[in-house]
Amino acid sequence: MTDDSVLRGRAVVLRPATLGDVPRLVAMLGTPEVSRWWGTPQTAEALSRDLMEEDAAYFAVTIGGELAGMIQYHEENEDDYRSAGIDLFLAPQYQGRGLGTDAARTMARHLLFDRGHHRLTIDPAAHNTRAIASYRKLGFRPVGVMRQYERGSDGTWHDGLLMD
Repeated sequence: MTDDSVLRGRAVVLRPATLGDVPRLVAMLGTPEVSRWWGTPQTAEALSRDLMEEDAAYFAVTIGGELAGMIQYHEENEDDYRSAGIDLFLAPQYQGRGLGTDAARTMARHLLFDRGHHRLTIDPAAHNTRAIASYRKLGFRPVGVMRQYERGSDGTWHDGLLMD
């Protein structure tokens, strides 16, 4: 990990996620407050495989050196469609304090100014009003509802809100 791979926000520091982060991240994904929005919790093996894939970049969200969550992005690198998408979660004790907004802002700046994207998307659950309000603060606007977009931890399909 080089210094330029670490992104600094107002309160958060984003650094590349490592296999050493996996047990703690899996525990966060298993909490009701996170799995409610992220669906069935991942296994350590599945998350480890995800971290090794090249189609997305995964960053640990840290607060004062403590692991607080994860933010990831995926890119469309074809010149005529160049854009990126962001997903993130925070452990329950870090929610509701503006830290998700800070993490998303920090990643958005990186994608726009360092990675050269002109368009970003994010797709919270359509009924996740806290996340939607956070993303609106950053300038994301609703594009439309994606019906039955993702399966929730309760096994039923839920709508997603596409924002850009």
